Amino acid sequence: MSKRDYYEILGVSRTVTEVELKSSFRKLAMQHHPDKNPGDKQAEIKFKEINEAYQILSDGQKRAAYDRYGHQAFENGGGGGGPADMSDFMSDIFESFFGEGRGRGGPRGANSRERGADLRYNLEIGLEEAYAGKNETIRVPTSVTCEVCSGTGAKAGSKSRQCPTCGGHGRVRASQGFFSVERTCPTCNGRGEIIDDPCTGCQGAGRVTRERTLSVNIPAGVEDGTRIRLAGEGEAGLRGGPAGDLYIFLSIKPHAIFQRDGADLFCRVPIGLTSAALGGEIEVPTLNGDKARVKVPEGTQTGKQFRLKGKGMSVLRSREMGDLYIQVLVETPQKLTARQRELLMEFERESSGATHPETAGFFGRVKDFLGGLGGAA
Repeated sequence: MSKRDYYEILGVSRTVTEVELKSSFRKLAMQHHPDKNPGDKQAEIKFKEINEAYQILSDGQKRAAYDRYGHQAFENGGGGGGPADMSDFMSDIFESFFGEGRGRGGPRGANSRERGADLRYNLEIGLEEAYAGKNETIRVPTSVTCEVCSGTGAKAGSKSRQCPTCGGHGRVRASQGFFSVERTCPTCNGRGEIIDDPCTGCQGAGRVTRERTLSVNIPAGVEDGTRIRLAGEGEAGLRGGPAGDLYIFLSIKPHAIFQRDGADLFCRVPIGLTSAALGGEIEVPTLNGDKARVKVPEGTQTGKQFRLKGKGMSVLRSREMGDLYIQVLVETPQKLTARQRELLMEFERESSGATHPETAGFFGRVKDFLGGLGGAA
């Protein structure tokens, strides 16, 4: 049985933005969640389909591979991510169903650990770097585990104690008629514990802000908007919990010579009037720093396009290469000398319709058009 299209599963178009994709996923996941549809096998199947589709389309690199190769890109173990990758979104869904804090897994307490937040880092690179790939060093300010107290928040030699108000759960319940309302414990602010003697290094937070230096491997062929995930390089967790992830969002600077369209490159090259009329060869640059020679035939017009196969962009995680398209622009000479002007005027006098076929054809059509108007009158 063939798989359904991931975009169709999430009810979005192929041009969907990241925000729209996330919104559609959350809406559908809440609608078909097993806890909201007990005993409904179809809802369970749909929920799994929705998760699988979002795992692929929410990752820039996996989405690009899917757009190019479809489901075949993830066969033989090439699928995207497991339950751990969905923790932040599933947490939001659980909280929507059952109230704040459910997604964190029940009682907090002194022994419960909280995963750190994911972080975003915007990185701008040049087109040449996107073509060849590179290792980039970045400096990221983030929260890291306090080395003085090892993340406990308590001063050396002391310990935190269980909150007497919530019994270590971090939440308290209050009855209102037939309903029971759960809210964050006002005594410990949801931590489930109280630190009487806080660490002087972090003032009891268990984390301190530091600037870290990280190395990011940017593969060849990345496109504008590609997202790179560095697992465990996000914000430190609370009470020794796992760190979040760091997401690098790439943007590519406009290039002075080349314009990019997927894996293909486009370049406009001006040529002289004489070269266009008589033909010849021109030398054009390529993105890898080399030069290529292009044969220009006699009588070349502005807009004529030449294709250099395999001289375009790298394709992400592939040995394929795009093409380079050269479009010529015939340049009209300026600031002529008297002799140059004389030669051009002499050329014009000896020109005929055969020399300028486009001109002769155009004005012939104009004559027929005006003649037709006169006949109608």
